[in-house]
Amino acid sequence: MIEKIHLAIIQEVEKQGSLTAASEVLHVTQPALSHSIKKLEQQLGIEIWSREGRQLRLTQAGQYLLAVSNRVLPQLQLAQERLQQFAQGERGTLRIGMECHPCYQWLLKVVSPYLDQWPDVDVDVKQKFQFGGIGALFGYDIDLLVTPDPLFKPGLQFEPVFDYEQVLVVASDHPLAQHDHVEPAMLSDEILITYPVAPERLDIYADFLTPAGIAPRRHKTIETTDIMLQMVASRRGVAALPRWLIEEYASKIDVAPVRLGDKGLFKKIYLGARVDDLATDYLRAFIQMAQAKSLANSGNT
Repeated sequence: MIEKIHLAIIQEVEKQGSLTAASEVLHVTQPALSHSIKKLEQQLGIEIWSREGRQLRLTQAGQYLLAVSNRVLPQLQLAQERLQQFAQGERGTLRIGMECHPCYQWLLKVVSPYLDQWPDVDVDVKQKFQFGGIGALFGYDIDLLVTPDPLFKPGLQFEPVFDYEQVLVVASDHPLAQHDHVEPAMLSDEILITYPVAPERLDIYADFLTPAGIAPRRHKTIETTDIMLQMVASRRGVAALPRWLIEEYASKIDVAPVRLGDKGLFKKIYLGARVDDLATDYLRAFIQMAQAKSLANSGNT
């Protein structure tokens, strides 16, 4: 019978690279670890590892069990944490993953009243899942995903939260600031500053520049919104960000928004969750509060 320890051993050996290192992490002696796996192999009638000199390589069956381990162990860990929280009288922790860099400021406006209304629920924001949110949802590493690019897969549900316009951000004294809108060719001599995301996943490329066959003179990445806008204000480049965000910064940083194309570039922000978790009252409440907050501010977004 496959037990949790078997899955943990397979996962750690693959992660650590050796039985010795895995045994130290799992606090199990190496002979006991080897015996446990050998017994499992005998029971199943398969080999999990093949030896190449002193190296262990997972067989096809071992690779399958590794995939099972990576999927099942996080769920078991989450179940244990939730049960401990219930035993201690807590509701739980709502873990939110961010795939939308500039949405952090928006998120703070929702989190504050949410914490007031749900005092027995903690909120944890996982910034490291900005670029792998769907996998994080399936892997039970997060409970909600903030994203402008939902992937509608079985087992997941995405709720629209708010609409926004993506605009070009330039210094107030930049020549482009005098235009009602910009066309792709007008950016061919500009330095484009973006968050560290693959170009094909950036709206400014996917929905504006690439279809026109245009590329900026140079592409530079910056992780933080404040530094990005300071660079733009200093005429070190231009950026593409939500209009609502630029309107919030307008009084602090000397930048201006310019429409992308004569019709503008409009997007939606979604909250994604596992379908099975939508019955969780505090998770559903967060989605509803986010939608209500955005609806109340729709005139300013």
